[in-house]
Amino acid sequence: MQDYLKQLNPSQEEAVLGTEGPSMVLAGAGSGKTRVLTYRIAHLINNGVSPYNILALTFTNKAAKEMRERIEKILGPDARNTWMGTFHSVFAKILRIEHQKINFPANFTIYDTVDSKNLIKAIVKELELDDKIYKSGVILHRISSAKNNLISAEKYANDEQIRHEDKMTAKPRMSEIYTLYQNRMLKSSAMDFDDLLFKTNVLLKDQPDVLLKYQHLFKYILVDEYQDTNFSQYVIIKRLAAANRNICVVGDDAQSIYSFRGADIGNILSFQKDYPEAQMYKLEQNYRSSKNIVNAANSIIANNKDQIHKTVWTDNTEGEKIKVVKTATDIEEGSFVARSISLEKMNSQAHNIEFAILYRTNAQSRSIEEALRKQNLSYKIYGGLSFYQRKEIKEIIAYFRLVLNPHDEEALKRVINFPGRGIGKTTIDKVIITANNNGVSMWDIISSPDKFPGMGGATQTKLSGFVDMINGFHKVIRKFTAYDLGQQIASASGISKEYFSDKTPEGISRYENIQELLNGLKQFSALQEDERLEEPTHTLDKFMSDIALLTDADNEKDEDKDKVTLMTIHAAKGLEFNHVYIVGMEENLFPSQLSVHSRTELEEERRLFYVALTRAKKTVHLSYSQNRFRYGNLIYSEASRFIDELSEEVIEKIGSRPVQRNISTNHEFVQPRPVVKSSFVKLDSAVKVKSTANANTADVQEGVEVEHLRFGKGKVVSIEGNDSNRKATIDFEKHGKKQLLLKFAQLKVIN
Repeated sequence: MQDYLKQLNPSQEEAVLGTEGPSMVLAGAGSGKTRVLTYRIAHLINNGVSPYNILALTFTNKAAKEMRERIEKILGPDARNTWMGTFHSVFAKILRIEHQKINFPANFTIYDTVDSKNLIKAIVKELELDDKIYKSGVILHRISSAKNNLISAEKYANDEQIRHEDKMTAKPRMSEIYTLYQNRMLKSSAMDFDDLLFKTNVLLKDQPDVLLKYQHLFKYILVDEYQDTNFSQYVIIKRLAAANRNICVVGDDAQSIYSFRGADIGNILSFQKDYPEAQMYKLEQNYRSSKNIVNAANSIIANNKDQIHKTVWTDNTEGEKIKVVKTATDIEEGSFVARSISLEKMNSQAHNIEFAILYRTNAQSRSIEEALRKQNLSYKIYGGLSFYQRKEIKEIIAYFRLVLNPHDEEALKRVINFPGRGIGKTTIDKVIITANNNGVSMWDIISSPDKFPGMGGATQTKLSGFVDMINGFHKVIRKFTAYDLGQQIASASGISKEYFSDKTPEGISRYENIQELLNGLKQFSALQEDERLEEPTHTLDKFMSDIALLTDADNEKDEDKDKVTLMTIHAAKGLEFNHVYIVGMEENLFPSQLSVHSRTELEEERRLFYVALTRAKKTVHLSYSQNRFRYGNLIYSEASRFIDELSEEVIEKIGSRPVQRNISTNHEFVQPRPVVKSSFVKLDSAVKVKSTANANTADVQEGVEVEHLRFGKGKVVSIEGNDSNRKATIDFEKHGKKQLLLKFAQLKVIN
């Protein structure tokens, strides 16, 4: 027996040694699947199989690099000759070798997403179509889906059902764009990423000699993360493996979470139907997590119907129970997480890098980021930008900056033609040159174009509407709250509409981020009304002064890697951390509102939760808030159904007291107190409440008892003002009398 086999447990060794015929390695989270895949390849080579006859497909270059390095440590440089890499890199190599068979030059260009979108924009413009309907992102997503399902432009154009779907979505010329798109890329000798798989399928289907060549070349095929394969990848693998049937797929159906990218869980669930003689190897020992975490994950995934049964277990210590934390608001949720991390660091001498905060949507990061900054905790956004560095946020912030200071040229250049208003590059370049030649700002030029030579009537007309809009908002900065003015700017500028109409996953995420920024404005406005009602300190200029600290670039330049990690759960797959916080555990957020009416989609959300839990080694905190700002409104939230699905033996439910502001030292962190199970019953089943953020403020009358998120319980002493300007003087039990503007006070009326 070779030395490398001694490093495997019995189940892993069995999977490594069973090299002949089809096989599936069902690898639970933290069970050492990469080691099995690596050692299986090493064992093949060590037993006489040529590296040239092995094809290993991964989903990331990082995974391929890691496996190659591990194999080289065992066998030396011979391992470099293995065909190993991502699907796209391996099949791009084959297409270059066989380029004449597909009528392409060997040095064809590969378009990235930006290239593809720019080409689509040009085609839409040439066809004189409305680019607000035929958005490049939407069109590209549609074309990508077609290619991943092996639907060519010709087949697309001749499919009546597809054409009918396009008409129903007001895009009847979609097939024409797809055809032109492919023709233009052919003329440019270019392929996009989806073409690399699509054209490989065409090559193997239409050229039997080429298929036979690669079937005999790839005597052994190994596929990592098989649950993430789409239809196009599935067909390629099946064709290549048909001759020798020495195919080994490694994956975990419980971690199939990428259906929005085209991944089909049916590929792994049906593997044994495709290969009836296939051997099944189950890796069920988890080396990563504590017993409580493993048992929690098992109790969750047991609720899914579509799965291959396995029982994950571990010899690790029992560990701490899963903490389920209830907070009053999302702001308090962020504060709780930040202070909890500070306390854990102090108590166990932990480092920032050991902590991860996971969320369902990118928009949730705002309140978390602000809380971490207040605790002086360094952090990084994994797989994305900081909330205030995201494109859509920078765009609306640029509008805010321009309204406050029209001479801010960087802000002006960013938004003068976004959303599109017909002010093209030629006009912008002319404005810049004229401003430079005359020693004035760009704003001076566009606000008085008739004073400068070369700025003709057509240019003036294009600019006048934009100038009037900015001037109009500039004049009322001190007359509106930050939220009211910010909402008007988002609407009048067209940014809200631009992203609301984009129904791609990317577009939906950007719209949610815009709404989350407006939520921040609303919370800022409400807070300022509480503290200094008589002074207009809740205006947009004050908000911008506050967030200037949040957008400071110092952290971006800091090369210190010891940072708390923030990321979506999708981005966390494949990673691990000592301490994991999963925030926003609320119905209609996680699981997503879009998934709760479909068993298939709900099961994917549950798998997503399974992935989140199994990222943790030592501790997991699940948190949810009873009230969360979404789309400008304070929404009452219920705890996620996934919390109820957790085994009672592995969780501990705790509550979080309202976090007091201006506390600067870690030892003043409020330790969450245990609460009885009954405290998790819906609020309105125990006490009937109405929030003035959603309800009619007429419910607040003299003598009524109310509760405020910050000041606690109190009694209304007097009311003055009318409609949206109604003010209440309230005598709070612990904070004395306060005068609050009701539309922002977020009071709960206790009946």
